[in-house]
Amino acid sequence: MPSRTGAQTHPHHDAPDTAEAFRRLAALPEGPERDALRDDLVRAWLPMAHRLAGRFRSRGESYDDLCQVAALGLVKAVDRYDPDLGNAFESYAVPTVTGEIKRHFRDHMWTLHVPRRVQELRNRVRRASQDLSQTVQGRSPTVAEIAECAGLTEDEVRTGQSAAESFSALSLDAEMPGSGDGWSLGDALGGPDPALDTVVDRQAVKDRLAELPERERAILYMRFFDDMTQNSIAQELGLSQMHVSRLISRSCGRVRDQVMGDTDDE
Repeated sequence: MPSRTGAQTHPHHDAPDTAEAFRRLAALPEGPERDALRDDLVRAWLPMAHRLAGRFRSRGESYDDLCQVAALGLVKAVDRYDPDLGNAFESYAVPTVTGEIKRHFRDHMWTLHVPRRVQELRNRVRRASQDLSQTVQGRSPTVAEIAECAGLTEDEVRTGQSAAESFSALSLDAEMPGSGDGWSLGDALGGPDPALDTVVDRQAVKDRLAELPERERAILYMRFFDDMTQNSIAQELGLSQMHVSRLISRSCGRVRDQVMGDTDDE
């Protein structure tokens, strides 16, 4: 049974002659006949969409998923194509399908969110590096060489190179480069600094400590910053240990009451 598209195959098997079918599609009203013709056109051009998907199969996405994305782009091309503009469908469909695949990579394949402009820089830098690798022997191309080849500034090249590291991420269980002893990236992560908990408290008492008499401030500094015992402080200042103890308790109580009073006033 002949196809509703009346397609005759060109020398390239995925480029059927569907010009007349698209003219009929544009003239048909919404309904089952139009839907059936539209489906036939999509099926006729699917081999081309799959061929375009195959160009991207080495970039970390499965070929089946790429074919689905390409098919979606093809459907959009069929729905939006206007035969009255005079362009062949293939010249309209190829950039439409390719753009859909590129959007898929941009929106779904990057581990970290990277602005579109930076992603494009990354692609231009990657292509220039691949081209230069054919002519530069025994070394990697320099930033200046890549910039000249890609028509970019050296800063843009560095930005593109940095973006390449955002396309995929290493697991925290990955071994540290050059460690050789089983250390992972997770082992290199820092933890919370317990001293951070005291930052707010220190700021809160800073002004009140400054209001204490000089001797009391000196005693508190020796006790809590120099980690001196009460006996050592007493010998240093020529006081009794009991007197030093009373001064510490009185000064701490005064500062505490003032800070708590400041909190209540807020």
